[in-house]
Amino acid sequence: MIRQARERSGLSLRELAVRAGTSHSALSAYERGHKIPTTATVERICHAAGFAVEVTLRRLSPQHIDPGVALEAVLDLAEEFPTRYSRDPPVPIFARSSTAQR
Repeated sequence: MIRQARERSGLSLRELAVRAGTSHSALSAYERGHKIPTTATVERICHAAGFAVEVTLRRLSPQHIDPGVALEAVLDLAEEFPTRYSRDPPVPIFARSSTAQR
C-alpha cells in the first residue's frame, strides 16, 4: 500500500520520507516487506503522499477455506494425475453427431 501510494503520487523514496518525517531506509523496508509498519505509520505515510487510508470491516464468507485445508485439497487432486508422460494418453472417443457442422 505504501509503495502504491508513493508511486501514484510520483514521489521518490527520499521525497516521501521527508514529507512523512521518517527515513528513506524505513520506507524501503516497509515497501519490501522487511519491516511491518503500525497502522498509524501507514496512515501518516499515505497522508504524506496525498492519500487517505480507509479500513472496512467485513465478515468472511462461510465458504472461507483455511489455507492448510486448501493445500491438502490441491495435493489430493494432484495425486489423481498420472505420474508418467504418455505420448498417446487415453482420451474418450466421441461419435460425430449428424448435426455437427464440418
